[in-house]
Amino acid sequence: MDFTPFHIVLVEPEIPPNTGNIARLCAATGTILHLVGKLGFSLDDRQLKRAGLDYWPAVTVKQWKTLAELRQAYPKGRYWYTSKKARKSYYEANFQPGDFLVFGKETLGLPESLLAKQEDWALRIPMETGIVRSLNLASAAGIILYEARRQVGQR
Repeated sequence: MDFTPFHIVLVEPEIPPNTGNIARLCAATGTILHLVGKLGFSLDDRQLKRAGLDYWPAVTVKQWKTLAELRQAYPKGRYWYTSKKARKSYYEANFQPGDFLVFGKETLGLPESLLAKQEDWALRIPMETGIVRSLNLASAAGIILYEARRQVGQR
């Protein structure tokens, strides 16, 4: 089977250890990491580097000024947008190799205007108790990425 990498897209991530942990996830799975917009830290940040350990050379990291710029570079890409407000659970998604999994900033998520335009491509992770408002960004990325990998036979 040919391997086609998935893409994790972080839009304006704010917390260096989250991005570092996601970079480590990308190194482990051959996933491409895209960083979009204004970052809440420098790519030289000590916490970022520490969370990614010595795996940074194994990660393909691309930076974009805007999500539109990324989409222009990959016009045939399929983009899944994550939000706790989405109607569809990630279990209902039909992932394909090469899909882009898009996550918003830790404090605000993705813009409501974007989610309204992409309603059919918006996914949530169910949280049964209602006690927790959101999951950690790195945890959410791992949950959705590994479900996508499972669906396409990347085990």
